[in-house]
Amino acid sequence: MKVAVIKERRAHERRVAASPDTVKRMVGMGLEVVTEGGAGSSASFTDAALAAAGASIVADPAAALGDADILLKVQRPLIDAEAGIDELTYLKRGSVLIGLLQPTQNPDDVDAYARAGIAAFAMELVPRITRAQAMDVLSSQANLAGYKAVVEAAAEFGRAFPMMMTAAGTIKAARVLVMGAGVAGLQAIATARRLGAIVYHRRRGGGPFGGNPRRLCSRDGGRLSAPSARQDHRGPEADGHRYLHRADPRAQGAYSADGCDAWRAGPGICNR
Repeated sequence: MKVAVIKERRAHERRVAASPDTVKRMVGMGLEVVTEGGAGSSASFTDAALAAAGASIVADPAAALGDADILLKVQRPLIDAEAGIDELTYLKRGSVLIGLLQPTQNPDDVDAYARAGIAAFAMELVPRITRAQAMDVLSSQANLAGYKAVVEAAAEFGRAFPMMMTAAGTIKAARVLVMGAGVAGLQAIATARRLGAIVYHRRRGGGPFGGNPRRLCSRDGGRLSAPSARQDHRGPEADGHRYLHRADPRAQGAYSADGCDAWRAGPGICNR
């Protein structure tokens, strides 16, 4: 069975659908792996490294896709001469397409796959169950997104995140608010803490895989900010009293701050 990996041609895409490690594993399973020359260059995988892992390197996508049984992609294939190429025309009927295909956002592409007789698998729609964890393509990317969001925020912030005490004076630590406690949110909390910021988290529903957001945020160093059931105490936004709990589980009592003007004075003991 022939597996094809070609260069990603959509704008700003630097990933590739196979690495030397995955190529080696596929070859070990008895699959023939063919990659287009330069397919992994943007991801720092050289043709030599892919060839050493067992892949055959070909000059162009037509040679890679010819007689391919499976096409591995990161982004959905180019159709109707997008960017000067129609990648579907090279695939034979009955072949399999695997990638991040975004079928709900691109229904016309789904129709094109059907007309071409291609079995398409959108990896982002694989159920997130225990048996399918090895096929989860979302968590790793969300993890990187949370990290990158904080790194870019630090670059745009204009001053340092951590508290700095110098002969010229003291710079207070930056305060970072992270919305959500999913995979990206938890990584953002952890990254901001590593950079020395005081991190607050605004809870929105449960954590990833049904985890307790208070426990998860405390584990990663965040202070949970959540609305209280007391709707008569209104804060600067219309969601009532906010509690900002200390991350340290050994803390005596719940340290909090009001959602009203007193909140701006900083954390204090909450007696409500």
